[in-house]
Amino acid sequence: MTAIRCKGFQAAGIHSGLKQNGNMDLGLIYSKTPASSAGVFTQNRVTAAPVRITRKRMETGISNAVIVNSGNANCCNGETGFQDALNMAGATARGLELTDNKVLVASTGVIGKRLPIEKIETAVPNLIEALNPDGFMDFAKAIMTTDTVPKLEHRQGRVHDRTYNLVGMAKGSGMIAPNMATMLCFICTDVSIPHPLLRKVLVSAVDKTLNRICIDGDTSTNDTTLILANGQSNVSMDTMGQIEDFQRLLEQLLNSLAKSLVKDGEGVTKCVDIIVKGAMSNQNAHTIANTLATSPLVKTALFGEDANWGRLIAAAGRAGVPIDPDSIDIYFDQAQMTRNSISCGPEAEIQATRALKKPEFSIIMDLNMGEGSASVLTCDFTIDYIKINADYRS
Repeated sequence: MTAIRCKGFQAAGIHSGLKQNGNMDLGLIYSKTPASSAGVFTQNRVTAAPVRITRKRMETGISNAVIVNSGNANCCNGETGFQDALNMAGATARGLELTDNKVLVASTGVIGKRLPIEKIETAVPNLIEALNPDGFMDFAKAIMTTDTVPKLEHRQGRVHDRTYNLVGMAKGSGMIAPNMATMLCFICTDVSIPHPLLRKVLVSAVDKTLNRICIDGDTSTNDTTLILANGQSNVSMDTMGQIEDFQRLLEQLLNSLAKSLVKDGEGVTKCVDIIVKGAMSNQNAHTIANTLATSPLVKTALFGEDANWGRLIAAAGRAGVPIDPDSIDIYFDQAQMTRNSISCGPEAEIQATRALKKPEFSIIMDLNMGEGSASVLTCDFTIDYIKINADYRS
C-alpha cells in the first residue's frame, strides 16, 4: 500500500502508557510552516478542557501542530484538568520550538478521570522523534478508543498543472449524534487558503457530512473537527471555481470518513441511509430524518430485521415539524411499504424484509408536501452495543 502524504506535514502515533493494553494512545500532527487553521466543536454545554483551549487558540487562525491523546477525555476535572491540557500542549510546543498558542490539543476517552499528564510529558520527546511524512496511519491508530479499525482517507485535486492533497483521520464508534462536529476528526491539506475562507468551507462541508450521521443519539463533550492548510503544494485557492472544487473534494473525504464511523459503530451490523423527501423545507426534512435516525425503537427494529413501519411514522409524527399524517409513503430500498400512510400489504413486507437483511440499505420517507429533502446515515442498536457500553469503564 502506498503511504499517504501531504506536503510539509508529518505525523506520528505512539503508546505513552494511557492505555493498559499497550495500544497507541498519543498522536501528533506537525507542519514546520505555520498553517491556516479552522475548527468546529461540540455544542454540548459540558465541554472538555482541551476543547476550550483549542477553540480559543483557533481565533488566531494559525497553528503548527495538534497533539491528541486517547483513553482519557480530560473532562470535568476542574482547573487541574485545564492546566493539564495546557501542559500537554506546552510540552509539545517546547519540543517543537514553537510558542504555546501554535499547538492545538484534543482528548478522547473516559470522562471524569484526571489525565495522567506526567506520562504524556515523558512521552512527548519520543512522539516528536517518531514524526515522519508517512505517519498518518499511526496517528489514526493513536486516536482510537472503542473503534475497531483506524479511519484514514486521502484525496488529491489539481489546479492547472499542480497537485494538492487532502488527508483526513477520524475516530468514533459511540456517542455520535453531532452538532457542528463529530467526535474527533483532523484534516491536513497543502493548499494555501486564508483562515476565514477555510472556516467557511469547513463548516459547510461538516454540515453536509459529519453532521448527518448518528450511532446512538449522544453528543460528546469532546467533539472536535480541525483542518490545517500549510500551502506547501504552492496551490492557492484564487477563484470561485477552485474553491468550489476544493470544497467538493473535502466533502467527499469527510463523507467517506463519516460512513466509516457509522459502519464501525459500537456493535453495528446495519448501516442505513434515512432519506426524507417531500417536506416543506430542507430543515424540516432534516429534523424528521434525524428523529428517525436516533429513535431507539427504529434502531432496534433495524437490528431485528423487522419492517415495522409504524415506528417510522410515529417517530415522524413527534419530530415537531408539519406533516400530513395521511399522505406518507415509506420505502425500504425499492420496496414500497405504505401509500398515503396505509400498508401496501403482506407482499410489500416480504420485499422490505429482504432489504433489511442486507448490511447496507435505505429507508425513504416521502411526505408528499413540498420540495424539501435531507438524509442522515444511521445504524442499528444491537446487544453488543449494550455490552460494550455497560463494560466501558471496567
